[in-house]
Amino acid sequence: RIGLRHSQRAPVPLLVVGNLVVGGAGKTPAVLAVVGLLRQQGWTPGVVSRGHGRSGAAVQLVNRSQSAATVGDEPLLIHLRTGVPVAVATDRAAAARALCAAHPAVNILVADDGLQHHRLRHDMALLVFDARGAGNGLLLPAGPLRERLPRRLGPQQRVLYNAATPSTALPGHTGTRRLAGVQPLADWWAGRPLAADGGWAALRSAASAAPPLLAAAGLAQPEGFFTMLEAQGLVIRRLPLADHHPLCPQPWPADTGVLVLTEKDAVKLPADAAGTVQVWVARLDFQPEPAFAETLRQLCAPFMPLKTPP
Repeated sequence: RIGLRHSQRAPVPLLVVGNLVVGGAGKTPAVLAVVGLLRQQGWTPGVVSRGHGRSGAAVQLVNRSQSAATVGDEPLLIHLRTGVPVAVATDRAAAARALCAAHPAVNILVADDGLQHHRLRHDMALLVFDARGAGNGLLLPAGPLRERLPRRLGPQQRVLYNAATPSTALPGHTGTRRLAGVQPLADWWAGRPLAADGGWAALRSAASAAPPLLAAAGLAQPEGFFTMLEAQGLVIRRLPLADHHPLCPQPWPADTGVLVLTEKDAVKLPADAAGTVQVWVARLDFQPEPAFAETLRQLCAPFMPLKTPP
């Protein structure tokens, strides 16, 4: 473990969005929500990440023409969804410096994961939990915790629950995950808006013409995605995949007629790569409860740069 005296500061304030448990707790959807709120509150954010599963370790500035294999699926998704600058590197301190050098208007960084990455010192931390909470409360390998659950939060720590109710004793805000809608893969890559009804009627029509509807998800916790699809009245056949599955070779049967994917998986599938399969992309949004916006504002307020008089 790298002590604080060996860690490095980012050129601008750094808010790390991380979790204490292994497996997906909803960090990336939380990052998307936090970036949107920071923009509303007058910040110009950028995002740094390791880029899990990518080839290579060097610094890469993310752009939409790159592949998920080069920059990582989640960093590419964050850039596509938000348009903010994103940089990836095994050394996240180097990523932070490169991003700020390339985008000098950025005045706050959000780290997608990295709570245990001590080379880059963070100024603020948002701990994300899902409904599992801290599990049995034990550290790896006896339990799911990467580090011990704190008895109380530090002054620059806050908690966001990716669940309907808090799942630990720590005070925090809850949020709601929902499927905003679906659209064909080519429309999703082109950035076209969702249909007025979210695209559900068109997907149901496509699925009824070429059943069964196959739903694939390369997530740490794919069951939630499948359940949300069924809540839309869809009859699906499940294809759970390993988290960050590369989709190469494509893991679904060759005779699949209609397929629905998460956005995290869609970034690994170019618009023309599915052949005869009709591929639809489901947009998953995370909406923190309204009070979280003020909590975030107060957390970041001490780091807000002073405005220069005209």
